Amino acid sequence: MIRYVPDRPGHDRRYAMDHTKLTAELGWQPIRDFGAGLEETIQWYRSNDEWLRGVRTGEYRDYYQRQYAARLAAGRSSRDRQ
Repeated sequence: MIRYVPDRPGHDRRYAMDHTKLTAELGWQPIRDFGAGLEETIQWYRSNDEWLRGVRTGEYRDYYQRQYAARLAAGRSSRDRQ
């Protein structure tokens, strides 16, 4: 489901995310700091071997192909009419 395209000129090689605008304009605050969130993420992956196996083997691609094949085909045919 991935279509690779040439990189655009001047493409940023690094992104630094910051929640300052979310905090200032919406009052949003993170519920955990980055280190704790990273630890929880790693623990989730360690606790979900079955899910991770599906990713490693590429098995998940079958699911997406079944779920989205019709949408992809419809998108292609509408682009062909343009």
